[in-house]
Amino acid sequence: MILKGSQRSGGNALAAHLMNEHDNDHITLFELRGFISNDLKGAFQEIHAVSKGTRCQQYLFSLSLNPPQNETASEPDFVAAVDRAEEALGLGEQPRAIVFHEKNGRRHAHAVWSRIDVETMTAVNLPHFKLRLNSLAKELYLDHGWELPDGLKAGGGKSPLNFTLDEWQQAKRLDLDPREIKQSFQEAWGRSDSLAAFKNALEERGYFLAKGDRRGFVALDTNGEVFSVARYTGVKTKEVSAKLGDPSRLKSVDQVRSDIRNKLSDQLEGFIDQVCAKHQAEMQPFQKARAEMVKSHRAERKTLKAGQKQRWNQETRTRSARLNKGLKGLWQTLSGAASKIKAENIEDALACLKRDQEQRDAMVAAQLRERQQLQKQIEKQRRKQAQERRMLDREIASAMRFDPDTHHSQSRAQSRAPTYRGPTP
Repeated sequence: MILKGSQRSGGNALAAHLMNEHDNDHITLFELRGFISNDLKGAFQEIHAVSKGTRCQQYLFSLSLNPPQNETASEPDFVAAVDRAEEALGLGEQPRAIVFHEKNGRRHAHAVWSRIDVETMTAVNLPHFKLRLNSLAKELYLDHGWELPDGLKAGGGKSPLNFTLDEWQQAKRLDLDPREIKQSFQEAWGRSDSLAAFKNALEERGYFLAKGDRRGFVALDTNGEVFSVARYTGVKTKEVSAKLGDPSRLKSVDQVRSDIRNKLSDQLEGFIDQVCAKHQAEMQPFQKARAEMVKSHRAERKTLKAGQKQRWNQETRTRSARLNKGLKGLWQTLSGAASKIKAENIEDALACLKRDQEQRDAMVAAQLRERQQLQKQIEKQRRKQAQERRMLDREIASAMRFDPDTHHSQSRAQSRAPTYRGPTP
């Protein structure tokens, strides 16, 4: 599974993020080890309090564990991976928490450790933890028989669609899939051999070249958001300059942004609103279905948890009843029968725990399959809407390039640069 770790502070914010039910179908606080508190926020506050006795600022180590898209990992699989990561990083026996998340028909996990060694009151050093996690991730893929992703194959094979954190955050603000943005730039670059050709290819996709203040060539979308050409094409700055020439021939970012605003017509603004409203309405049944499914699945899990607890209490009483009290109990002890019964009780309890865990995993797997079917329908609808969005972008680009007489007053143009934002169920 893919492992991504980071040293960090901000325990309260991390606890709130990990227990955020808004962005997840299901959340399970699976383990709290080495804490007095029985909730995640309190546990992280304990770590923070201990860290005050040291000079350590990043007192937490956070790790996310993501199986491949079409694979489902069980609770023991995740725990085993966490244990191996703990050993590889040198965090053995440090206080830790494990949280399971489920969304979009997939389950992943988060583990968080305290970096503070309370015996020495120093922070556990984590040299080269990214390399160690990558090595462990490859081992986990091979151990489970999962197909290795390009990034873990021998010799590299890094995907051209990998994004930095800044790129993901920028795409998130636009409510667009960042891979789609990057593909648009790369397709335009691949089919162009000059500045004019690249400019036209970008404009067909709704992006407009400009001269950047610091980054040479940049492009703006219909909302005025600025993208670095070198970053989004995946090409070195020198190669961009060699192919496109001197960026001073282009207008500045402010000039291009002003042109975009002035060229948008009332007709296109109305079309954007219509398509946006249509897409929102189309997604409402999926949003309702998802909410009902989450509610149903949570109720099933609550019922299972209550049933397992009731059964466990009954089984515990049954096991306890096997040991006699008084004179009979003394005789059991003297005859050695009590030791045999205790051993049988331990074996029976472990078997019951394993049975309950397998029952939970079976329910999770069944619910994930049901959620994945709904997610397929959602993704199909999203692809359909993305196609309509691309058509809309071409309409906007066409109006901007071929109808220079269509424009607004400056005050009207600056009040709104229309852009499509698709619904996110």
